[in-house]
Amino acid sequence: MSFFGKNIKKIRGVKGLSQQAFADLFDLKRGTLGAYEEGRSEPKIDTIILIANHFSIAIGDMLTAELTVNQLLKFNDSLALTSEELAREQFAQIPCITEKTVEDYIEYYDNKAFLADLPQLSLPLNTEKEFIGYTVTSLEMTSHDKGLYPKDVVVAEKVPKNVIAKLNNGTIVLAVTDKELILRRLYVTHKGLVLRADHKKIEDICIDKKQVKQLWRVRYVFFRRIPDLSDSFEDKLAMLEMQMKELRGN
Repeated sequence: MSFFGKNIKKIRGVKGLSQQAFADLFDLKRGTLGAYEEGRSEPKIDTIILIANHFSIAIGDMLTAELTVNQLLKFNDSLALTSEELAREQFAQIPCITEKTVEDYIEYYDNKAFLADLPQLSLPLNTEKEFIGYTVTSLEMTSHDKGLYPKDVVVAEKVPKNVIAKLNNGTIVLAVTDKELILRRLYVTHKGLVLRADHKKIEDICIDKKQVKQLWRVRYVFFRRIPDLSDSFEDKLAMLEMQMKELRGN
């Protein structure tokens, strides 16, 4: 493996970029990048300059020596990091399912290479747990102008199959079956699983627990808008407070 190949692989590791994400930055094919990293192919000088400039690394350093983590993190050389210290600082890299990749995920959900090619969320979560991201695509989980809207992103934790029956009724889950990926509230009955939308006009989906390939419990939500965090009582208090201030000012 050339120094260049080793260095771009190390850059990816430090920056938390998959091969596909790194390749997309520089309009490269993932296979081409893999060939660079494995030393099976040498890049054009234009590509070297582009990558070096993007990460503010001297071209000579990219080609003639293996870069250190300190260099990549722009730390002083005297501040040496052990691999254990670096690991504690790393954020969890969470694959995110988008509207365009839902059908592929249903088929390749257990394929590590496919998961690595999905967009990655870098979040300060427990790296020992398994998470998945999902971009909301429908209004099924809305009620009275509140809830989850299209393009909101949920982050869910994987639920072992033997724990599914122990989840609290009403837990928001992401269920993966042979045909669908369903974001709804879970209710466990003696007949099986009921997946219920918050939108009142949408019928329940009833499935057998054996139909579930994966189940994820939603733990975090990233809203694409500012959610309505107040209620009518709080609004009235705020209005009264404003009116009192106006009266004092007179």
